[in-house]
Amino acid sequence: MDIILVPGFWLDASSWRDVTPALEAAGHHVHPLTLPGLESVDADRGGIGLRDHVDVVVAAVDTLSEESGERVVLVGHSGGGAIIHAAVDARPDRVARAIYVDSGPLGAGGVINDELPSDGDDVPLPPWELFEDADLVDLTDELRVQFRSRAVPEPLRVTSDVQELNDERRFDVPVTVIACEFPSSLLREWIAGGHPYVAELARVREVEYLDLPTGHWPQFTKPAELGDLLVGAVDRQR
Repeated sequence: MDIILVPGFWLDASSWRDVTPALEAAGHHVHPLTLPGLESVDADRGGIGLRDHVDVVVAAVDTLSEESGERVVLVGHSGGGAIIHAAVDARPDRVARAIYVDSGPLGAGGVINDELPSDGDDVPLPPWELFEDADLVDLTDELRVQFRSRAVPEPLRVTSDVQELNDERRFDVPVTVIACEFPSSLLREWIAGGHPYVAELARVREVEYLDLPTGHWPQFTKPAELGDLLVGAVDRQR
């Protein structure tokens, strides 16, 4: 099956490098993406908005589904979750499953995170002190150095543009949530309590929850375990 991997903020396609072997060993075709403005530190990020990132994912969905004649799986980490959800909204008939890695679907009218400190058209990776302790679990000093050395500023408008959705068939596409920073039981509690943070997720008709206790970047802290969970989620879809 074709699997499109969408990174979160500050990351490019290579951030999935240690996750993809498990998927490839299981016989899947893996397509990690580098989104516009994330090609390099020197890339021009002016004018790049959320919809530009969504459009790249939609184009990949179209190309792969037309080539294979089959639906694809979308995987989104962190802010990439909002992007794949918009792609599901655009192509609900071409996505077999959406997998959210320490993330979830962002509803219409929401923004990913407009509180991050910016520098012109750029949102650089903030100092570690600005993250919650839960974000940084298992992210060793060595991993932090590696992450920061490869981090690319996020285009400002991607962080703050309003999510636009139009097709309620998106709620028919099965979802897997891989919970890392906090247990999936908490997500269920929020849904039961009508918490606005999970309002969009609560409307999805089929959701499975998987737990991978670690920080916000499991592709760095527990890549093999993340790969195995993705394989299981995809194989259950087939």
